[in-house]
Amino acid sequence: MRRRKKPEEHENHERWLVSYADFITLLFAFFVVMYAISSLNEGKYRILSDSLVSAFKKSPTSPPMPLEPQNTFGSRPIKLAPPKKPALDIDPKIKKQTEDMRQIAQDLLKVLAPLVKDNQVKVTQSLRGVTLEINAAVLFAPGQAVLQAESAKALTAVAQVLAQIPNRVQVEGHTDDSPISTAFYPSNWELSSARASSVVRLFSANEVHPERMVAIGYADNRPVVPNTDNESRARNRRVTILIISEIQEKAREIPLAGAVPEAPSVQ
Repeated sequence: MRRRKKPEEHENHERWLVSYADFITLLFAFFVVMYAISSLNEGKYRILSDSLVSAFKKSPTSPPMPLEPQNTFGSRPIKLAPPKKPALDIDPKIKKQTEDMRQIAQDLLKVLAPLVKDNQVKVTQSLRGVTLEINAAVLFAPGQAVLQAESAKALTAVAQVLAQIPNRVQVEGHTDDSPISTAFYPSNWELSSARASSVVRLFSANEVHPERMVAIGYADNRPVVPNTDNESRARNRRVTILIISEIQEKAREIPLAGAVPEAPSVQ
């Protein structure tokens, strides 16, 4: 039999469409991946931006060098003198008051030198004024508010210093946390107040004007150290004499806007 002739295969001119479709698909996938990678994190961008701004603000910059002006005749440049540092403008009244308070502190240190040396008296100066802290054991017997003879002499010397100045004086009595209950002193409130009053009475008897003074009893409410043992309790039993600075006193007399002015008091 005669073999049948195979039909001739026609050339497919559209095969390129398959490759082209594959290429487009891969290209699309590539752009999707690139977009996903390059997506911006707003939070991280802000952190980076703030860090850069902060770094540039804190970076030290050298001050600009002043230019040396030239004169019109072409000679050597005119050199400017270096600027002078402005002097601190201190109020003369504040400066004088500070010096006066320092002098008061030195006078108290002189008259109480033996007690200061034995760590029974402490003299300090602050913005409020001069503070004289005396251990209660030097002034009073335990549980009593009557000044002992030796302590009265020391306080008389203090009164002589106070009589020469116009400052207000605040006397504070302090106790430890040990309770007391006697016929004269039912609690530490009465004891601390009575001790402060005894010192004020002695000052008043030695020409310190009573209107300048105030006596306050704090009981055991303002310890300088925790009441953990006998030594710390002895440290807290004290009498504090505060000579108030005139500047501090005047500052208290300035009323707030809209407030009703009150009579000046010592705190």
